[in-house]
Amino acid sequence: MSGEPAVAAQVRRKLRVGVLATAVTVALALLCCVGGAGAFFLTELGGDQEDPKLAALDCDPAYRVNLTGDMPRFAEYGEAQLRNAAVIIKVGQDMKVPARGWVIALATAMQESALRNLANTTVPASLALPHEGVGADHDSLGLFQQRPGWGSVEQRMTPSYTARKFYQKMVKVPNWQQRPLTVVAQRVQVSAFPDAYAKHEELAGRIVDALAGGAARTVEIAGRAVCDAAAGARIAASGWTAPLPGGVVSGFRTAARPSHNGVDLAAGKRTPIHAASAGRVLVARCDPDRSGRRDCDRDGWPDKGGCGWFVDILHAGGFITRYCHMIERPRVTPGQAVEAGEVIGLSGSSGNSSGPHLHFEVHNSGDRSSRGAEDPLPFMRKRGAPLGKSE
Repeated sequence: MSGEPAVAAQVRRKLRVGVLATAVTVALALLCCVGGAGAFFLTELGGDQEDPKLAALDCDPAYRVNLTGDMPRFAEYGEAQLRNAAVIIKVGQDMKVPARGWVIALATAMQESALRNLANTTVPASLALPHEGVGADHDSLGLFQQRPGWGSVEQRMTPSYTARKFYQKMVKVPNWQQRPLTVVAQRVQVSAFPDAYAKHEELAGRIVDALAGGAARTVEIAGRAVCDAAAGARIAASGWTAPLPGGVVSGFRTAARPSHNGVDLAAGKRTPIHAASAGRVLVARCDPDRSGRRDCDRDGWPDKGGCGWFVDILHAGGFITRYCHMIERPRVTPGQAVEAGEVIGLSGSSGNSSGPHLHFEVHNSGDRSSRGAEDPLPFMRKRGAPLGKSE
């Protein structure tokens, strides 16, 4: 189990994050079982003020999107944009594309057009058709900014047609349900800015949940959409998965352990640990204990201090996950891009630990310190990857 934080000196440096942000400012301070701590500030990754009724949304795989009913409220988008999102989802449902595809399609349209059906000043015929704004990107049109090879002007200005064409190409991308959203979107769109899609994934998942009955919490198992069953190599439509199947043996900031900034998951030695979502590795190292020793290649003990071998991963939306007490050096390195479900290391008992387990943390707003920590249980449950589920 993890112990109280052990504080070391802070080091400031800059780190380029690639697919997830244009720049990240890093302030590192080592804590026991919180590995490194500091503040990360991400550009273009803001929050929204949602309709309060969405908080109680259930997961219903059979739910059909409603194109004409009341739209939920999101600060980023108006009613017309959300109706376009509903069209994209409905086309996916009609084509029997799994819900992961709806999230990818929405995130793509969010980047390409901000969910607006755009005409183009260089395509005069488009200006005579119903539209919600005017762009000037080459001869691109519509929600997905499709060029002439995708269809006629009228077709490219028809949201349902453009969504169908997107899905038809998307499902041909090998292993598309397991690959990072930005990789799949880029294979379809061939954009000049391939990394830009990732920042929309978190909000796209929440919009899918709001419009399609919690569908972002589903995972495809034997051709069926199943709620709250993402673990290991099975990825929910939200893009998240539980890092391992063990149950919770110690909770988040309990009365007995108010400084416990994560949860401890039961796991025998050498259980594979999976990345909870696609992202980029920030830290992968041995955390010094209270005495400054870096001796992670052996079992730790209570009050030793330190996280042992640990990994921090930055995800879309500015979320960071932390994985502590690995038995040996992690299988990933700082700066490496990882896919959801990728094995990043093996469980163990290094650092401040009384036995084999995984200490798992979630941090928001790009803040690796204790200030950014939030309870992983509701966070993962909302994404269809509840902790403690079997693989």
